[in-house]
Amino acid sequence: MMMSNMEKRDKDQVVLGEIEGLSGNTTVRTAETVLRIFPMALCVAALVVMLKNAQSNDYGAVSYDDLGGFRYLVYANGLCAAYSFFSAFYTVVPRPASMGWAWTLFFFDQILTYAILAAGAVSAEVMYLAHNGDEAITWAEACSTYGGFCRKATTSVVITFTAVACYVLLSLISSYRLFKNYDAPISYPVKNVEVAVFAS
Repeated sequence: MMMSNMEKRDKDQVVLGEIEGLSGNTTVRTAETVLRIFPMALCVAALVVMLKNAQSNDYGAVSYDDLGGFRYLVYANGLCAAYSFFSAFYTVVPRPASMGWAWTLFFFDQILTYAILAAGAVSAEVMYLAHNGDEAITWAEACSTYGGFCRKATTSVVITFTAVACYVLLSLISSYRLFKNYDAPISYPVKNVEVAVFAS
């Protein structure tokens, strides 16, 4: 059944009103701002620990820059920290909410959650190889030789995974905020087959 333009406009105003009510609530806005600032601090901490990670001894020198996985971890943490700062700034300042802003937050929260998760996963794999080696390709473990380097790298990876947990939570919040404004699909039986039709 088609909706008239007036009904559609009224529905859009109700949806925007609900979004404005949610984002206009100072308690919710404050909580979300804190939740966006916390991963920024975590990402900066992980980035700084990794940037200062280098060790020299009789066997040679090693630095985070020698390993592509750790370089990606630094870039991803820097990008996520910058995004967290700007999104927290936008969240803390009261302004009229819109569906466009809800979609933007949803999109970037999802992208950066996957980016920081990938950085943590790649770095965790590098750490596993550094601790255990790989006999199949005669790759010896390195942490007995470069213990300080491994400890700092492990610290950075653990902090990064804590930031991942925060981004997952932010992604859930932005998903809820966006998709609660849409109707659930309606099923119509057609020749013994159910076809999902989205109400507009």
